[in-house]
Amino acid sequence: MATVVFDLGGVVVEWDPVPAIAAAVGQERAEHFVHGGEFDFTGWNHAQDAGRSWADGEAAATASHPGLAEEIAAYRTNFPLSMRGLVPGVAEILRALHDRGVRLIALTNWSAEMFHHAPKVYPEVFALFDDIIVSGAEGVAKPDLAIFEILARRLGHPIEGVFYLDDTVRNVDAARAVGMDAVHFTDAATLLTELKERGLLD
Repeated sequence: MATVVFDLGGVVVEWDPVPAIAAAVGQERAEHFVHGGEFDFTGWNHAQDAGRSWADGEAAATASHPGLAEEIAAYRTNFPLSMRGLVPGVAEILRALHDRGVRLIALTNWSAEMFHHAPKVYPEVFALFDDIIVSGAEGVAKPDLAIFEILARRLGHPIEGVFYLDDTVRNVDAARAVGMDAVHFTDAATLLTELKERGLLD
């Protein structure tokens, strides 16, 4: 059976933390919090994706940036608003692969505490996956090569040559380093071409 491994955020689900934070503090403050540079939102969020609890993450962030306490609390409270819809065209590709008998696996950087929101909002799409590896539940996040060892164990066979797509270049590089046939996701049309070239779809 052929296997295809999908990243989720930015590939299957459109994700943007700003709307979740803006719901509590307004658009301008939310934009500044996420993108302004005063607070390392990406690094902070990645720690939760790698297994740190939200309680610990919020406590650490509030201690170092007390003036941003509202923004810090807002993200978890309003997390479902960060899921902005499905990436155009990808759900149709997932269904086509599923109908063809391709084994579909998700490998995602996502907090274990927040992940339950995604299959609740998009149940029909998430039901297409045979397995979903959530970094926060495993305690390690991409691009750490250890998560690809976990993937190999879950697959039950070597991951060399397995097709993988991710919207983050450093994760693609990491996947290639362990021998995966990894590509940088940009849009559904390009993905469809890649799948056809590999004989995974007609």
